Amino acid sequence: MTDNRSSDKKIRVGVVFGGRSAEHEVSLVSAKAVLNAIDPEKYDVALIGVTREGRWISLGDAQLAAGNKPDPLALMEPFSNPKAGDNAAQTALLPDPSASKRGLAEINNLSGAASLQFGAPVDVIFPVLHGPYGEDGTMQGLLELANVPYVGCGVLASAVGMDKVAAREIFKQNGLPVLAYVSFKRKDWEKDPETKEVLLDRIEAEVGLPNFVKPVNMGSSVGISKARNRAELAAAIDTACRYDRKIMVEKALNPRELEVAVLGNDDPVASVVGEILISRKSDFYSYTAKYQDEEVSFTIPADIPAELSDRLRAMAVQAFEALDCAGMTRVDFFQDRDTGEVFLNEVNTIPGFTPVSMYPMMWEKTGMSYRELVDRLIELALERHTDRNRNELRVQ
Repeated sequence: MTDNRSSDKKIRVGVVFGGRSAEHEVSLVSAKAVLNAIDPEKYDVALIGVTREGRWISLGDAQLAAGNKPDPLALMEPFSNPKAGDNAAQTALLPDPSASKRGLAEINNLSGAASLQFGAPVDVIFPVLHGPYGEDGTMQGLLELANVPYVGCGVLASAVGMDKVAAREIFKQNGLPVLAYVSFKRKDWEKDPETKEVLLDRIEAEVGLPNFVKPVNMGSSVGISKARNRAELAAAIDTACRYDRKIMVEKALNPRELEVAVLGNDDPVASVVGEILISRKSDFYSYTAKYQDEEVSFTIPADIPAELSDRLRAMAVQAFEALDCAGMTRVDFFQDRDTGEVFLNEVNTIPGFTPVSMYPMMWEKTGMSYRELVDRLIELALERHTDRNRNELRVQ
């Protein structure tokens, strides 16, 4: 597809936020921050909200230049009730790659017969969707079918990055250090009491106590618990089973939590290293600590030796390339306070963009403002889309 936009025409960005995952509220806060930062001189913005039930709602165009930026929290409030959006203008993104239909179609079903009405096509989609059904390759697959440029990683990196076990296996193959872990399926845990005891024995033998129990496919620390004894371990697994069919248990450390932001496509670059300082009220960087605990603080750049900073930044780029990431990824590390060893914890392919999120803060401390970061991400999305469309789809 040829990009026919003139240089003086604003780029039309579709910002998609909300979503079906447990990170719905985080997405709304991230979207607000993106809208506050995006340059009204360069972009027009179409707002697309996704309800908790997965219904896409057209929320109109953002009036960015008016000085009264829209608040996604308020925009989505009328649709918080599952039935509230039934008569709203539902929006769909069709898997139709023709340029004239690239983007948004309103579905008019009020007369009893569904009809589609296409609005202005979008030039690029900025998905601000955290967790399943947005960050895990599902949204990216739809955008690939529609041949719409989009910010962030592709299908493969998004899916593998969301799956903590699959990502760890790739990291190990690339020589990146990861913690010992045990993984299993929910059905095995819930089969019968005898199976539970066998699993608990295996975890204690291979990982030990204390440990952390995690849903494999979830972000923002949702469903994660620390277990110090066998009873807490069983309860933590029950909690994780509420959020995913795959569970992992990994060794607990006395860690420093260090993070690196990576930006780019085929030539990624790493930000300065940041450190998360957890208040005494929390044993780890939990969902509450991330978004509600005022005692959590950050040190950017982290107070670490230059050699360690350089090593973490190199490892972050290596992880980015191992998963074939694109656009943006936040790479999280643990450093054992007792031994000094460093372990790669996970990658986040749509990191938080809230005012207290590490990804934009680390780039700001590296010398790139939030507005410049949004610009660069959109630029990378269009660049990658152009490169992908060089592929021949038919045998000549």
